[in-house]
Amino acid sequence: MRITIDDHSGFCFGVIHAIEAAERYLQDHDTLYCLGDIVHNNEEVARLTDNGLRVITYEQFEQLHNTTVLIRAHGEPPRTYEIARQNNITLIDATCPVVLKLQQTIYDFHQHHQNQNSQILIFGKKGHAEVIGLLGQVEGQGIVISSEEELDRIDYSRPAMLYSQTTQSLEHYYHLIQTIKERYEAAGNGHLFQYKDTICRKVANRATQTADFASQHDIILFVSDEKSSNGMYLFHICQQHNPNSHFITHPEQLKSIDFSLAESVGICGATSTPRWLMEECAQYCKELI
Repeated sequence: MRITIDDHSGFCFGVIHAIEAAERYLQDHDTLYCLGDIVHNNEEVARLTDNGLRVITYEQFEQLHNTTVLIRAHGEPPRTYEIARQNNITLIDATCPVVLKLQQTIYDFHQHHQNQNSQILIFGKKGHAEVIGLLGQVEGQGIVISSEEELDRIDYSRPAMLYSQTTQSLEHYYHLIQTIKERYEAAGNGHLFQYKDTICRKVANRATQTADFASQHDIILFVSDEKSSNGMYLFHICQQHNPNSHFITHPEQLKSIDFSLAESVGICGATSTPRWLMEECAQYCKELI
């Protein structure tokens, strides 16, 4: 039986940058605080915790003084930087460059249009760290749209600019854009709606790559964490192209899978899945067979 790990799977650039920043610091220090999970994968967080990383909440962050804190790839709102300044906290800022550019874009639009009755719309997951950081650029005045069911929150008599969380589905985003356009046009205000394509292509391309990979194997082992929204999205794509797809968070779960009729097993994962975990699953699979 052939076992293949998808070369396109695993950490995106932003996550790699954040983890490397943490590892560099921990080479010379015993402890590094990280504001929230550095990546949405419990296995990777546990590995880094063993090396001295300490994940903290916002409440704990506000109580810290005279120390160093890592800002993960998702980015942070301006308030986080202000607290750090007040509490003499040194920040290792590992915000993904794509997210950083989007933050600046939204901030600039807000500064130039805040007196023009404009609405700022953000297509994304409510409560997601990146979305919280984006809302911070507009002083919390943006409208987060997670699904088409929430489009009634938009005032179609007022101008609106739509942005997307960088890791959202490109297909879903453009479907949403078309629906909002139609509603503005129906209200006779089509000229009031604008949008920017702010989705990271390196992440968006994973959907097509994952679909191709899933269709090439008898069994798919999708390695991720249930709290990874990117992981749940890509796993759904695997299921669409290969019904014999299994969601795996750690190698021991492979014991319950029947490999007897499979000639090829494909192992893939999310942008938050470490390569070493996929390799462990591959090795475990070989031992089972």
